[in-house]
Amino acid sequence: MISIATTFFWIFIIIFAATAAYSAKDLQFNFGDPITSMTADNQLIFSMPITIANRGLYNIGYFNITSQITDKDDVEIAHNSTVIPIIRKGEEITAYHNLAMNATAMLQGYQDYLFNDSELRIYESVGLRLAEVIPVQASGNFTMPWGAPLYNLALGTPQFTPVNLTHVRVSVPISFENHAFFDLSGSLQVRMYTSSDTLIGQDETVINAPQHSQYSGSVEPYILINQITPSPTLPRGYFTFTIQTSLFTYESGRISYG
Repeated sequence: MISIATTFFWIFIIIFAATAAYSAKDLQFNFGDPITSMTADNQLIFSMPITIANRGLYNIGYFNITSQITDKDDVEIAHNSTVIPIIRKGEEITAYHNLAMNATAMLQGYQDYLFNDSELRIYESVGLRLAEVIPVQASGNFTMPWGAPLYNLALGTPQFTPVNLTHVRVSVPISFENHAFFDLSGSLQVRMYTSSDTLIGQDETVINAPQHSQYSGSVEPYILINQITPSPTLPRGYFTFTIQTSLFTYESGRISYG
């Protein structure tokens, strides 16, 4: 009697395992395009919709997806897991897998991301239990493009225009391309110095650059003619500028003129 019961038991296990594995072909996944958003505390959120259709013979238990984003040096930027306890047979559901990145820490810590397009590395792991019993897991790596918010940032050649007997207007053009997937807004302040490090003028303007757009503007400090050497039309010295946004602050080095 024991041997007969044991035989039936193993037959049941084999049939169950075979039908459960066969049901795996009727389990469908669809990963939608990520939706990006920014929170009030500068967390950049990637929200990936996942549609799961279980058309197999058994329930699916403990479906989980884990993602890790790293930079080019394999330093972790973001990590999160999403778990769905059960997906019943015949059921189709859509869940959202979210990843949060501290955009300020990333841009302040790695200023290369401010100016150069790059790639982020993503490691994905998906696990589930067929018929709520048999564990199945798969993983893979891929990359995601990163667009620099200040790509090709440049100050143009300043133009010096006398406006009266005492002052000169200095027009300094500035341009960049916002390749990022978020809008950029803030302020730009330019300071003008003589070659002897004397601050002689400064001006500030507002920056608004929607994602995937080109920005072009200028600042126009007014300076005293008697502060300019060697002449109002051919002065020598240097500029510095500061770009300040809710996400980052960038301080330039010296940019010579004349």
